[in-house]
Amino acid sequence: MDIDALTAAIDERELIEFTRRLVRRYTPREEGRGERAVANLLLATMREWGWSATLFEAEGRPNIVVTVDGGGGEGPMLAFEGHVDVVAEGDVGQWSVDPFGGEIRDGRLYGRGAADMKSGVAAMLYAVRALQLSGPFPGRVRLLLLADEEGMMTGAKAAVAQGFVRDVDGVICGEPEGDEVCPVSKGAMRLRVDFTGVMSHGAIPWQGRNTLPALARAVLGLQDLECRLVREVGGRPPLGAPSITPTVALAGTADQINTIPGSSSLFLDIRTVPGVDHEVLSKRIDRCVDAAARGCGVGSAVTVIDDRPWVATDPDGPLVTALIAGHEIVNGVRPRLGGVPGTTDGTILTAHGGVPSVVYGPGGKWIAHMADEWVAVRDLKRYALTYAVAARLFLTGGSGGSDRGAAVG
Repeated sequence: MDIDALTAAIDERELIEFTRRLVRRYTPREEGRGERAVANLLLATMREWGWSATLFEAEGRPNIVVTVDGGGGEGPMLAFEGHVDVVAEGDVGQWSVDPFGGEIRDGRLYGRGAADMKSGVAAMLYAVRALQLSGPFPGRVRLLLLADEEGMMTGAKAAVAQGFVRDVDGVICGEPEGDEVCPVSKGAMRLRVDFTGVMSHGAIPWQGRNTLPALARAVLGLQDLECRLVREVGGRPPLGAPSITPTVALAGTADQINTIPGSSSLFLDIRTVPGVDHEVLSKRIDRCVDAAARGCGVGSAVTVIDDRPWVATDPDGPLVTALIAGHEIVNGVRPRLGGVPGTTDGTILTAHGGVPSVVYGPGGKWIAHMADEWVAVRDLKRYALTYAVAARLFLTGGSGGSDRGAAVG
Protein backbone atom coordinates (compact mmCIF):
# COMPACT_ATOMS: atom_id res chain seq x y z
CA MET A 1 0.00 0.00 0.00
CA ASP A 2 1.30 3.44 -0.98
CA ILE A 3 0.58 5.52 2.13
CA ASP A 4 2.35 8.53 0.62
CA ALA A 5 -0.02 8.51 -2.35
CA LEU A 6 -3.07 8.42 -0.09
CA THR A 7 -1.63 11.18 2.08
CA ALA A 8 -0.90 13.38 -0.93
CA ALA A 9 -4.38 12.82 -2.30
CA ILE A 10 -5.99 14.49 0.74
CA ASP A 11 -5.83 18.28 0.46
CA GLU A 12 -5.85 19.25 4.14
CA ARG A 13 -6.67 22.92 3.62
CA GLU A 14 -9.54 22.03 1.32
CA LEU A 15 -10.80 19.44 3.80
CA ILE A 16 -10.75 21.95 6.67
CA GLU A 17 -12.61 24.56 4.66
CA PHE A 18 -15.17 22.01 3.49
CA THR A 19 -15.83 20.98 7.10
CA ARG A 20 -16.32 24.62 8.06
CA ARG A 21 -18.85 25.01 5.25
CA LEU A 22 -20.76 22.00 6.57
CA VAL A 23 -20.79 23.40 10.12
CA ARG A 24 -22.09 26.73 8.86
CA ARG A 25 -25.20 25.08 7.44
CA TYR A 26 -28.01 25.34 10.03
CA THR A 27 -29.18 21.74 10.28
CA PRO A 28 -30.94 20.92 13.57
CA ARG A 29 -33.08 17.87 12.95
CA GLU A 30 -36.29 19.87 13.32
CA GLU A 31 -35.31 21.91 10.29
CA GLY A 32 -35.66 19.76 7.18
CA ARG A 33 -34.58 22.69 5.03
CA GLY A 34 -31.24 22.75 6.83
CA GLU A 35 -30.60 19.09 6.02
CA ARG A 36 -31.39 19.89 2.41
CA ALA A 37 -28.84 22.71 2.40
CA VAL A 38 -26.16 20.24 3.53
CA ALA A 39 -27.35 17.67 1.00
CA ASN A 40 -27.07 20.26 -1.78
CA LEU A 41 -23.50 21.09 -0.73
CA LEU A 42 -22.56 17.40 -0.65
CA LEU A 43 -24.17 16.74 -4.03
CA ALA A 44 -22.42 19.72 -5.62
CA THR A 45 -19.05 18.52 -4.32
CA MET A 46 -19.64 14.96 -5.55
CA ARG A 47 -20.61 16.21 -8.99
CA GLU A 48 -17.41 18.26 -9.16
CA TRP A 49 -15.55 15.02 -8.52
CA GLY A 50 -17.48 13.21 -11.23
CA TRP A 51 -19.51 11.02 -8.87
CA SER A 52 -23.04 10.00 -9.74
CA ALA A 53 -25.03 10.26 -6.51
CA THR A 54 -28.63 9.32 -5.78
CA LEU A 55 -30.85 11.54 -3.65
CA PHE A 56 -33.66 9.66 -1.92
CA GLU A 57 -36.33 10.91 0.45
CA ALA A 58 -37.36 9.53 3.82
CA GLU A 59 -40.50 11.20 5.18
CA GLY A 60 -39.62 14.31 3.20
CA ARG A 61 -36.01 14.45 4.38
CA PRO A 62 -33.03 14.19 2.00
CA ASN A 63 -30.56 11.32 1.98
CA ILE A 64 -27.66 10.59 -0.36
CA VAL A 65 -26.08 7.37 -1.57
CA VAL A 66 -23.13 7.17 -3.95
CA THR A 67 -21.02 4.19 -4.97
CA VAL A 68 -17.43 4.51 -6.18
CA ASP A 69 -16.01 1.60 -8.16
CA GLY A 70 -12.36 0.90 -7.49
CA GLY A 71 -11.57 -0.16 -11.03
CA GLY A 72 -9.46 -3.01 -9.72
CA GLY A 73 -11.79 -5.92 -10.35
CA GLU A 74 -14.03 -7.94 -8.09
CA GLY A 75 -13.92 -7.38 -4.36
CA PRO A 76 -16.07 -6.61 -1.34
CA MET A 77 -18.22 -3.55 -0.80
CA LEU A 78 -17.34 -1.24 2.10
CA ALA A 79 -19.68 1.54 3.17
CA PHE A 80 -19.02 4.71 5.12
CA GLU A 81 -22.05 6.18 6.89
CA GLY A 82 -22.64 9.60 8.35
CA HIS A 83 -25.64 11.73 9.28
CA VAL A 84 -26.23 15.28 8.10
CA ASP A 85 -28.53 16.50 10.90
CA VAL A 86 -27.47 17.88 14.28
CA VAL A 87 -29.24 18.63 17.55
CA ALA A 88 -30.34 22.19 18.26
CA GLU A 89 -27.81 24.61 19.69
CA GLY A 90 -29.78 25.20 22.90
CA ASP A 91 -29.13 28.36 24.93
CA VAL A 92 -26.84 30.47 22.74
CA GLY A 93 -25.76 32.33 25.87
CA GLN A 94 -23.83 29.25 26.97
CA TRP A 95 -21.70 29.36 23.82
CA SER A 96 -18.53 31.43 23.58
CA VAL A 97 -18.74 31.28 19.77
CA ASP A 98 -21.43 31.39 17.10
CA PRO A 99 -22.85 27.82 17.13
CA PHE A 100 -22.97 27.88 13.32
CA GLY A 101 -19.97 30.08 12.64
CA GLY A 102 -17.33 27.41 12.01
CA GLU A 103 -14.77 29.44 13.96
CA ILE A 104 -11.23 28.07 14.31
CA ARG A 105 -9.43 29.01 17.50
CA ASP A 106 -6.38 27.47 19.17
CA GLY A 107 -6.38 24.49 16.84
CA ARG A 108 -10.07 23.72 17.35
CA LEU A 109 -12.96 24.03 14.93
CA TYR A 110 -16.05 25.08 16.90
CA GLY A 111 -19.73 24.73 16.11
CA ARG A 112 -22.82 22.58 16.49
CA GLY A 113 -22.06 19.37 14.64
CA ALA A 114 -18.32 19.97 14.52
CA ALA A 115 -17.85 16.62 16.26
CA ASP A 116 -21.31 15.05 15.86
CA MET A 117 -20.74 14.55 13.04
CA LYS A 118 -19.93 16.89 10.20
CA SER A 119 -16.19 16.35 10.66
CA GLY A 120 -16.79 12.62 10.26
CA VAL A 121 -18.82 13.21 7.08
CA ALA A 122 -16.08 15.41 5.63
CA ALA A 123 -13.33 12.94 6.58
CA MET A 124 -15.07 9.97 4.96
CA LEU A 125 -15.83 11.95 1.81
CA TYR A 126 -12.20 12.96 1.36
CA ALA A 127 -11.01 9.46 2.27
CA VAL A 128 -13.01 7.93 -0.58
CA ARG A 129 -11.77 10.65 -2.93
CA ALA A 130 -8.19 9.85 -1.90
CA LEU A 131 -8.75 6.15 -2.59
CA GLN A 132 -10.00 6.98 -6.05
CA LEU A 133 -7.15 9.38 -6.85
CA SER A 134 -4.37 7.10 -5.57
CA GLY A 135 -5.00 4.29 -8.02
CA PRO A 136 -7.28 1.33 -8.63
CA PHE A 137 -8.54 -0.88 -5.83
CA PRO A 138 -10.70 -4.00 -5.88
CA GLY A 139 -14.36 -3.84 -5.02
CA ARG A 140 -16.39 -0.72 -4.33
CA VAL A 141 -16.94 1.91 -1.65
CA ARG A 142 -20.36 3.34 -0.87
CA LEU A 143 -21.15 6.54 0.99
CA LEU A 144 -24.43 6.74 2.90
CA LEU A 145 -25.16 10.30 4.05
CA LEU A 146 -28.40 10.15 5.98
CA ALA A 147 -30.94 12.41 7.65
CA ASP A 148 -32.67 12.27 11.04
CA GLU A 149 -30.12 10.24 13.01
CA GLU A 150 -30.75 12.54 15.98
CA GLY A 151 -34.45 11.71 15.80
CA MET A 152 -36.09 8.49 14.64
CA MET A 153 -33.31 7.47 12.21
CA THR A 154 -35.69 7.59 9.26
CA GLY A 155 -32.77 7.91 6.84
CA ALA A 156 -31.10 4.70 8.02
CA LYS A 157 -34.40 2.84 8.04
CA ALA A 158 -35.12 3.99 4.49
CA ALA A 159 -31.63 3.00 3.36
CA VAL A 160 -32.32 -0.54 4.57
CA ALA A 161 -35.84 -0.63 3.14
CA GLN A 162 -34.67 0.57 -0.27
CA GLY A 163 -31.89 -2.02 -0.46
CA PHE A 164 -28.88 0.27 -0.20
CA VAL A 165 -27.07 -2.04 2.25
CA ARG A 166 -28.13 -5.35 0.73
CA ASP A 167 -24.80 -5.76 -1.08
CA VAL A 168 -22.62 -4.12 1.59
CA ASP A 169 -20.06 -6.28 3.44
CA GLY A 170 -19.25 -3.85 6.24
CA VAL A 171 -19.96 -0.27 7.27
CA ILE A 172 -17.87 2.26 9.17
CA CYS A 173 -19.95 4.90 10.98
CA GLY A 174 -18.03 8.12 11.55
CA GLU A 175 -19.50 9.13 14.91
CA PRO A 176 -17.09 10.84 17.37
CA GLU A 177 -15.47 8.20 19.55
CA GLY A 178 -12.15 9.76 20.53
CA ASP A 179 -9.73 7.30 18.89
CA GLU A 180 -11.68 4.26 20.08
CA VAL A 181 -12.75 1.56 17.63
CA CYS A 182 -16.25 0.59 18.76
CA PRO A 183 -17.70 -2.69 17.45
CA VAL A 184 -20.48 -2.81 20.07
CA SER A 185 -23.26 -0.34 20.85
CA LYS A 186 -25.88 -0.13 23.57
CA GLY A 187 -29.49 -0.76 22.69
CA ALA A 188 -32.25 1.74 23.41
CA MET A 189 -35.97 1.69 24.09
CA ARG A 190 -38.15 4.76 24.37
CA LEU A 191 -41.45 4.23 26.14
CA ARG A 192 -44.47 6.33 26.97
CA VAL A 193 -46.47 5.42 30.08
CA ASP A 194 -49.97 6.87 30.42
CA PHE A 195 -52.08 6.84 33.59
CA THR A 196 -55.84 7.48 33.47
CA GLY A 197 -57.93 8.46 36.50
CA VAL A 198 -60.63 11.02 37.25
CA MET A 199 -60.06 14.77 37.56
CA SER A 200 -61.52 16.52 40.60
CA HIS A 201 -61.25 19.58 42.82
CA GLY A 202 -58.29 19.55 45.20
CA ALA A 203 -60.65 20.26 48.11
CA ILE A 204 -62.58 17.02 47.51
CA PRO A 205 -59.90 14.52 46.42
CA TRP A 206 -62.16 11.55 47.24
CA GLN A 207 -64.32 12.53 44.29
CA GLY A 208 -61.46 11.87 41.85
CA ARG A 209 -58.75 9.35 41.13
CA ASN A 210 -55.38 11.08 41.20
CA THR A 211 -52.85 9.72 38.71
CA LEU A 212 -49.81 11.34 40.30
CA PRO A 213 -49.37 8.78 43.12
CA ALA A 214 -49.42 6.03 40.48
CA LEU A 215 -46.77 7.87 38.49
CA ALA A 216 -44.64 8.24 41.62
CA ARG A 217 -45.02 4.56 42.50
CA ALA A 218 -44.08 3.62 38.95
CA VAL A 219 -40.90 5.70 39.10
CA LEU A 220 -39.86 3.98 42.33
CA GLY A 221 -40.81 0.57 40.97
CA LEU A 222 -38.83 1.13 37.81
CA GLN A 223 -35.84 2.23 39.88
CA ASP A 224 -36.05 -1.07 41.73
CA LEU A 225 -36.40 -2.95 38.42
CA GLU A 226 -33.27 -1.24 37.14
CA CYS A 227 -31.33 -2.39 40.22
CA ARG A 228 -32.52 -5.96 39.71
CA LEU A 229 -31.61 -5.83 36.03
CA VAL A 230 -28.10 -4.60 36.79
CA ARG A 231 -27.63 -7.40 39.32
CA GLU A 232 -28.85 -9.99 36.82
CA VAL A 233 -26.87 -8.82 33.81
CA GLY A 234 -23.90 -7.13 35.42
CA GLY A 235 -21.66 -4.64 33.68
CA ARG A 236 -20.71 -5.30 30.07
CA PRO A 237 -17.33 -3.70 29.40
CA PRO A 238 -16.88 -1.37 27.64
CA LEU A 239 -20.57 -0.45 27.67
CA GLY A 240 -21.25 -0.54 31.39
CA ALA A 241 -24.62 -1.44 32.88
CA PRO A 242 -28.17 -1.20 31.54
CA SER A 243 -30.38 1.66 32.73
CA ILE A 244 -34.06 2.63 33.00
CA THR A 245 -34.27 6.42 33.18
CA PRO A 246 -37.45 8.50 33.58
CA THR A 247 -36.82 11.65 31.55
CA VAL A 248 -40.20 13.42 31.28
CA ALA A 249 -43.24 13.58 33.60
CA LEU A 250 -46.41 15.39 32.57
CA ALA A 251 -49.42 16.00 34.84
CA GLY A 252 -51.64 18.93 35.66
CA THR A 253 -50.72 22.59 35.18
CA ALA A 254 -49.07 25.09 37.48
CA ASP A 255 -51.90 27.60 37.02
CA GLN A 256 -54.45 25.11 38.39
CA ILE A 257 -52.84 23.77 41.54
CA ASN A 258 -56.29 23.23 43.01
CA THR A 259 -57.17 20.55 40.42
CA ILE A 260 -56.31 16.87 40.73
CA PRO A 261 -55.04 15.56 37.37
CA GLY A 262 -57.14 12.84 35.82
CA SER A 263 -54.31 11.87 33.49
CA SER A 264 -50.53 11.90 33.53
CA SER A 265 -47.70 10.60 31.39
CA LEU A 266 -44.20 9.37 32.05
CA PHE A 267 -41.51 8.95 29.39
CA LEU A 268 -38.63 6.50 29.75
CA ASP A 269 -35.20 6.32 28.12
CA ILE A 270 -33.96 2.74 28.50
CA ARG A 271 -30.43 1.63 27.57
CA THR A 272 -29.51 -2.02 27.25
CA VAL A 273 -26.39 -4.14 26.85
CA PRO A 274 -25.74 -7.64 25.48
CA GLY A 275 -27.70 -10.12 27.57
CA VAL A 276 -30.84 -7.98 27.87
CA ASP A 277 -33.84 -9.25 25.89
CA HIS A 278 -35.96 -6.25 24.91
CA GLU A 279 -39.20 -8.19 24.67
CA VAL A 280 -38.74 -9.68 28.12
CA LEU A 281 -37.76 -6.32 29.61
CA SER A 282 -40.77 -4.64 28.04
CA LYS A 283 -43.10 -7.18 29.72
CA ARG A 284 -41.42 -6.59 33.08
CA ILE A 285 -41.96 -2.86 32.70
CA ASP A 286 -45.62 -3.48 31.81
CA ARG A 287 -46.09 -5.48 35.03
CA CYS A 288 -44.34 -2.82 37.12
CA VAL A 289 -46.52 -0.03 35.71
CA ASP A 290 -49.69 -2.09 36.04
CA ALA A 291 -48.98 -2.82 39.71
CA ALA A 292 -48.40 0.88 40.42
CA ALA A 293 -51.61 1.86 38.66
CA ARG A 294 -53.81 -0.80 40.26
CA GLY A 295 -52.43 0.09 43.69
CA CYS A 296 -53.80 3.60 43.21
CA GLY A 297 -57.04 2.66 41.51
CA VAL A 298 -56.19 4.14 38.10
CA GLY A 299 -55.65 2.74 34.63
CA SER A 300 -52.39 2.53 32.70
CA ALA A 301 -50.99 1.85 29.25
CA VAL A 302 -47.40 1.47 28.00
CA THR A 303 -46.52 2.43 24.42
CA VAL A 304 -43.20 1.62 22.72
CA ILE A 305 -42.12 4.74 20.83
CA ASP A 306 -38.90 3.24 19.48
CA ASP A 307 -36.95 0.03 19.96
CA ARG A 308 -33.30 -0.27 18.94
CA PRO A 309 -31.50 -3.46 19.97
CA TRP A 310 -27.92 -3.60 21.17
CA VAL A 311 -25.59 -4.67 18.38
CA ALA A 312 -22.13 -6.20 18.27
CA THR A 313 -19.72 -7.00 15.45
CA ASP A 314 -16.96 -9.60 15.79
CA PRO A 315 -13.85 -7.70 16.99
CA ASP A 316 -11.67 -10.31 15.27
CA GLY A 317 -13.51 -10.08 11.94
CA PRO A 318 -12.04 -8.36 8.87
CA LEU A 319 -14.02 -5.11 9.25
CA VAL A 320 -12.81 -4.32 12.76
CA THR A 321 -9.28 -5.63 12.25
CA ALA A 322 -8.88 -3.53 9.09
CA LEU A 323 -9.89 -0.41 11.01
CA ILE A 324 -7.59 -1.27 13.91
CA ALA A 325 -4.69 -1.84 11.51
CA GLY A 326 -5.46 1.38 9.63
CA HIS A 327 -5.41 3.40 12.82
CA GLU A 328 -2.14 1.81 13.89
CA ILE A 329 -0.47 2.44 10.53
CA VAL A 330 -1.48 6.11 10.47
CA ASN A 331 -1.10 6.95 14.16
CA GLY A 332 1.66 4.59 15.28
CA VAL A 333 -0.34 3.20 18.18
CA ARG A 334 -2.94 0.47 18.50
CA PRO A 335 -6.41 1.91 19.26
CA ARG A 336 -8.48 0.83 22.21
CA LEU A 337 -11.59 -1.23 21.61
CA GLY A 338 -14.52 0.73 23.00
CA GLY A 339 -18.30 0.80 22.94
CA VAL A 340 -20.93 3.32 21.90
CA PRO A 341 -22.99 4.49 24.91
CA GLY A 342 -25.86 5.51 22.64
CA THR A 343 -27.29 4.19 19.42
CA THR A 344 -26.25 5.23 15.91
CA ASP A 345 -27.45 4.71 12.37
CA GLY A 346 -25.13 1.71 12.48
CA THR A 347 -27.55 0.13 14.95
CA ILE A 348 -30.27 0.20 12.29
CA LEU A 349 -27.99 -0.95 9.47
CA THR A 350 -26.85 -3.92 11.55
CA ALA A 351 -30.08 -4.88 13.30
CA HIS A 352 -32.40 -4.35 10.31
CA GLY A 353 -30.01 -4.69 7.37
CA GLY A 354 -27.76 -7.48 8.64
CA VAL A 355 -24.55 -5.63 7.76
CA PRO A 356 -21.67 -5.59 10.29
CA SER A 357 -20.91 -2.10 11.56
CA VAL A 358 -18.17 -0.43 13.56
CA VAL A 359 -18.15 3.12 14.92
CA TYR A 360 -15.03 5.31 14.70
CA GLY A 361 -14.68 9.01 13.99
CA PRO A 362 -13.12 12.38 14.83
CA GLY A 363 -14.20 14.32 17.88
CA GLY A 364 -14.30 13.72 21.61
CA LYS A 365 -16.56 10.96 22.88
CA TRP A 366 -18.30 13.21 25.40
CA ILE A 367 -18.37 16.58 23.60
CA ALA A 368 -21.41 15.89 21.40
CA HIS A 369 -24.58 17.91 22.08
CA MET A 370 -22.76 20.29 24.44
CA ALA A 371 -22.18 24.03 24.15
CA ASP A 372 -18.90 24.98 22.45
CA GLU A 373 -18.79 21.64 20.63
CA TRP A 374 -15.48 21.29 18.81
CA VAL A 375 -13.15 19.03 16.88
CA ALA A 376 -9.36 19.27 16.66
CA VAL A 377 -8.43 20.67 13.25
CA ARG A 378 -5.49 18.27 12.96
CA ASP A 379 -7.87 15.33 13.37
CA LEU A 380 -9.65 15.99 10.09
CA LYS A 381 -6.87 14.74 7.82
CA ARG A 382 -5.73 12.15 10.36
CA TYR A 383 -9.11 10.46 10.32
CA ALA A 384 -9.56 10.85 6.57
CA LEU A 385 -6.24 9.09 6.04
CA THR A 386 -7.10 6.37 8.57
CA TYR A 387 -10.41 5.77 6.80
CA ALA A 388 -8.62 5.51 3.45
CA VAL A 389 -5.97 3.09 4.75
CA ALA A 390 -8.54 0.95 6.55
CA ALA A 391 -10.71 0.84 3.45
CA ARG A 392 -7.84 -0.30 1.25
CA LEU A 393 -6.91 -3.00 3.77
CA PHE A 394 -10.48 -4.25 3.91
CA LEU A 395 -10.98 -4.18 0.14
CA THR A 396 -7.68 -5.85 -0.71
CA GLY A 397 -7.95 -8.49 1.99
CA GLY A 398 -5.06 -7.04 3.96
CA SER A 399 -7.06 -7.74 7.10
CA GLY A 400 -9.57 -10.16 5.66
CA GLY A 401 -12.51 -9.78 3.29
CA SER A 402 -16.22 -9.80 3.78
CA ASP A 403 -17.58 -10.65 7.21
CA ARG A 404 -21.24 -10.12 6.39
CA GLY A 405 -23.25 -12.13 8.83
CA ALA A 406 -20.76 -11.71 11.69
CA ALA A 407 -22.91 -9.07 13.37
CA VAL A 408 -25.36 -10.13 16.05
CA GLY A 409 -27.99 -8.16 17.84
